[in-house]
Amino acid sequence: MRKEKRQRDDLEIIYEDQWLIVADKPSGLLTMSTGKEGEDTAYSRIYDYAGKIFIVHRLDRDTSGVIVFAKDQDTKISLQENWNEAVQERKYTALIEGWVDEDEGWIQSWLYENKKSMKVHCFPFEKGDNPSKPPRKDWQFAATHCQTLKRVEINDLKYTFVEFELETGRKNQIRTHSHWIGHPIAGDRKYGASSNPIGRLALHAGTLSFIHPWTGKVMKFTSQLPRTMKHFL
Repeated sequence: MRKEKRQRDDLEIIYEDQWLIVADKPSGLLTMSTGKEGEDTAYSRIYDYAGKIFIVHRLDRDTSGVIVFAKDQDTKISLQENWNEAVQERKYTALIEGWVDEDEGWIQSWLYENKKSMKVHCFPFEKGDNPSKPPRKDWQFAATHCQTLKRVEINDLKYTFVEFELETGRKNQIRTHSHWIGHPIAGDRKYGASSNPIGRLALHAGTLSFIHPWTGKVMKFTSQLPRTMKHFL
């Protein structure tokens, strides 16, 4: 079993064993190809290093942080089919527009992805709704815990550093929930941001903890906040 850190350009492998590779993905790098020949991705870089691999989950191109790949299909299937049970902790740090009044709270909603626009939309989770029984087809229940870390001013504009912890892991969940509460993530034009103080989407996947599919051990991985975000925190 190898646990030493390995560096390839700006993509860092932070853990490796006979079943898994865990990497620290930089902002601006796709997880996998969109179909363009020779496209540089996290998948292609790790494939060059380790050979055949399988994607367990994805991060958006402009989201940085911890990402997991499997070395064989059985490991991939085991993790994906039991992802919600296996994952113990998923925490992201974001810089969002405006000052959030609350120090802590929950965001709960139904999410729906418009296949034409590729944009995810929120709908209220009403009293009496059942998370496992969506009121409409293709709606998914999503729950995000929020904790305010710091309120800052950058170029005379107000921002809040927030730690988001996912109870569910839906596509664009944090980005959509941030927009829904009126505080889009800085740099996220797709979901309503009007500013870009750090020159990228200000979202970082800092902590991922899950039960190893074969050893049964709880594995916890962390990624330091990028300098562009840490400078203001």
